[in-house]
Amino acid sequence: MFGSKKRKLKLDDLMAQLRPDLSRESLGVGPDFPGVAPNPLLSGAARKRNAELRTGPLALGVLVDWREVSSDGSPRVVLMFDVETAGGISFRGVADEDLTITELTRLAPGQKLPVRYRPAVMDHYVALARDADPAQVRQLFDEIASRKRT
Repeated sequence: MFGSKKRKLKLDDLMAQLRPDLSRESLGVGPDFPGVAPNPLLSGAARKRNAELRTGPLALGVLVDWREVSSDGSPRVVLMFDVETAGGISFRGVADEDLTITELTRLAPGQKLPVRYRPAVMDHYVALARDADPAQVRQLFDEIASRKRT
């Protein structure tokens, strides 16, 4: 009735204003990326996504960079990976993880880590595959390395 039309601010836009280092552009992902949840424990979509990622297929993630989101208790970190799947698909992956201080100090760009992804969704979200069988991880790494040599 009176006044101007107010633009409805999306959560992603709000996060980008509060933390420009967590914007889509800064993370190197496209417009399909839903964004980093302020608190993934309170987000039903984030809980569902994390459950799906725990059962996703393995891929090779090469660590590009990381951003610390919070340091309360164990540090919450957003990790950016260049991901390559067993099928030869490459994409920028983003993992939202709680790490120990020891794990955080061992992070180094270029580090290769096993990650899990959701092939049906392909929304840039990945998760560290901490539960992966070392033999299966080695086989995946060798398969990707042999494909790059040819």
